[in-house]
Amino acid sequence: MPAWARHFAISQEQVGAVGSAAFLGFALSVGAGSPLCDVLGMRRLLFLAFAGHTLGTGLTILAPSYAVLLGASFLIGLANGLTEAVINPLIATLYPDRKTQKLNVLHAWWPGGLIVAGLTGFALSKGLGLDAPDLSPAAAAFGWRLKMGLILVPTAIYGALVLGARFPATERVASGVPTRDMLRECARPAFLVWFFAMWLTAATELGPAQWVPSVLTRTARTPGILVFVYVNVLVFGMRSFAAGLVRGRSPVALLWWSALLSAAGLVALGFATGPVGAYAAATLWGVGVCFFWPTMLGVTSEQFPKGGALLLGLMGTAGNLAIFFIMPVLGGIWDHYTERALPAGESLQALVAQAASDPEAAGRLDAARAAGAAMPFRWAALLPLGLLVVFGGIWLRDRSRGGYRVVSLTGPRTD
Repeated sequence: MPAWARHFAISQEQVGAVGSAAFLGFALSVGAGSPLCDVLGMRRLLFLAFAGHTLGTGLTILAPSYAVLLGASFLIGLANGLTEAVINPLIATLYPDRKTQKLNVLHAWWPGGLIVAGLTGFALSKGLGLDAPDLSPAAAAFGWRLKMGLILVPTAIYGALVLGARFPATERVASGVPTRDMLRECARPAFLVWFFAMWLTAATELGPAQWVPSVLTRTARTPGILVFVYVNVLVFGMRSFAAGLVRGRSPVALLWWSALLSAAGLVALGFATGPVGAYAAATLWGVGVCFFWPTMLGVTSEQFPKGGALLLGLMGTAGNLAIFFIMPVLGGIWDHYTERALPAGESLQALVAQAASDPEAAGRLDAARAAGAAMPFRWAALLPLGLLVVFGGIWLRDRSRGGYRVVSLTGPRTD
């Protein structure tokens, strides 16, 4: 993201828009693709995802302008959403009695991929000197294009795996639940509450996550990408062993405590001024957001099984639209406080354009951005406070009814 800001001479809000374009594509395709699992089948959707990842990555590498970069990011997001549209109902179908546990284990490989990517990118930057302050524009462009090209490696691998794979019908179809019953689930008030909560959980987790490398490098005097990798190692480990934490306990209680830790972690990230503080705050926030996404999907599948792939897709859509909206907002907050750090009368937009060719202006811009870098985290801490109210209310309601209960397609049972 910092390399794009320099290469295309754009603001942090515009950089955030590139990232959010991917999540907009993700939201649209996971929402449309999930019910298509019942029509086209999982195999065909994964082949479409393969095409999107290949074409989107190629367009990003060759992007001649900011507009093309936005479009390529959107296309990659479409491909991401199609993979999500397949894997969630697939796991719900394969493990109908352990949905929340298995979805947590599955989604351990979201941070697992980020760990591999983060360490690889860091190694390339150090090994090839791609983070040197005096790097020429041509060398810097080669660096970020090389990193983007690495996406084609796992793309080729999963494309080859799909060729020889067989996929089952979804749980809803296999159980004979008619489409009209699936559609009715969308309008249930209980589902709408969870749908609203998904916006806040996703914005709390993945909105700030996109800014961790850029922000902490400036505020905490430590390589932000390493903090980012550390958080994902933490999340990977905890999700991988989630079955022992979730089984026999209320997932709603888990979500309430997650919201509390997330709020505290974001506040701490907003005030971290050194490596020790950065890692301590990242630990708190990472533990907090760890179980949000997969547990929200697990609860949806356990409480509304008739909704099948459609409801899982709608939850994915809500989560990704939340990130689409929050990323440029956080970037705009950073820009606002950056401009406040500039001398009176100096325009941030003009300084951004000047910094592309003037080292002195680039230095002043970096100093101003460092002054405003922590503010997105502080404002983002407001998001999980709403979740404490939502999850607290559901938790108390469940306790009044004898505890959390899983609903199966043959009737309710106590988990």
